[in-house]
Amino acid sequence: MRFGLGVPTGTEGLMYPVPYADIDQAVELAVTAERLGFESIWGNDHLTTQRYVRAEFDRAPRYYDPFGYLSYVAAVTERIRLATAVMVLPFRHPVVAAKQAATLDQLSRGRAVLGVGIGAYREELEAVEPGRKVHRGEHAEEAIPALRALLSERSASFHGTWVEFTDVESYPKPYRDRRLPILSGGNSPGSRSRAARYGDGWLPACLTPDEVRSALAAIAAEAAEHGRELPADFEVALQVAVSVAPTRDEAWRRFESSQVYKHLASLSRTTLKDQGTGDLAARNLIGTPDDVAAQVRAYRDAGVTTLAGLLFAVDTVEETVDAMAGFSETIIAAETKGSR
Repeated sequence: MRFGLGVPTGTEGLMYPVPYADIDQAVELAVTAERLGFESIWGNDHLTTQRYVRAEFDRAPRYYDPFGYLSYVAAVTERIRLATAVMVLPFRHPVVAAKQAATLDQLSRGRAVLGVGIGAYREELEAVEPGRKVHRGEHAEEAIPALRALLSERSASFHGTWVEFTDVESYPKPYRDRRLPILSGGNSPGSRSRAARYGDGWLPACLTPDEVRSALAAIAAEAAEHGRELPADFEVALQVAVSVAPTRDEAWRRFESSQVYKHLASLSRTTLKDQGTGDLAARNLIGTPDDVAAQVRAYRDAGVTTLAGLLFAVDTVEETVDAMAGFSETIIAAETKGSR
């Protein structure tokens, strides 16, 4: 199992309070993650403040551009993978997104991962482009293969309902033989279907091991229906929250009092639709060190390859670093030892 940290490119007011991390702290969290044995970092993508965040905080959150942030982090790290979780597809024309992703991959010598999705909050798109009517699922159906063409072909063209360009030479290409992993983000049937047909992996959130196992079987079956065999390195990068404490009650108390919990509750009508907040303990890493180690094993057995974008249920950067260190000393160390 690999472990990835959720970094604060767009977490203030959502997963963490406002204020949470200035830009220097955000970079230092990535450097610390590499030092502590985390294999990847995952940055989300927001343009403007959500209504429920404005109602809760007097100050506006700082949302850093994920590509600018990850490019800087590439220069101050050596090994850690640099991922978006997720890049919101309607925010950028695929020609622009392909250029940004390939540049990041070149700067990092092949460490970029492009997690993509339709976005959790439609209100952001409505704020930055009033009147623009976009069916985000249909747009994703075009944007992902368009990105693939731009990243791999000498000259790419695409003519769809939502995405269109002609004879574009998009260079540089990705660092390793024009190959940059694209992961389909989201829990919806559409996200799973796009993972099956186009993706190098799937990037869901807050699922139980049984839900992961069932969804992966459906993804493999749909891929086969389209004449595709999932690659051996097909990545299943599950995003979850983390709260580890000496007792289960204390772990849950810390989780329930955190901004992460409030954020997951806010997504119950969108990204986490049909998932209640009452069973979040089964959908995240919450409990004693032994409990969490058992949860990690269950996820691994279900097919998860990366516990990605881990969000520690605390409210300050200092507490995050402490929680990361404890997680590294117990969970990551045990998993690494067990794999030898």
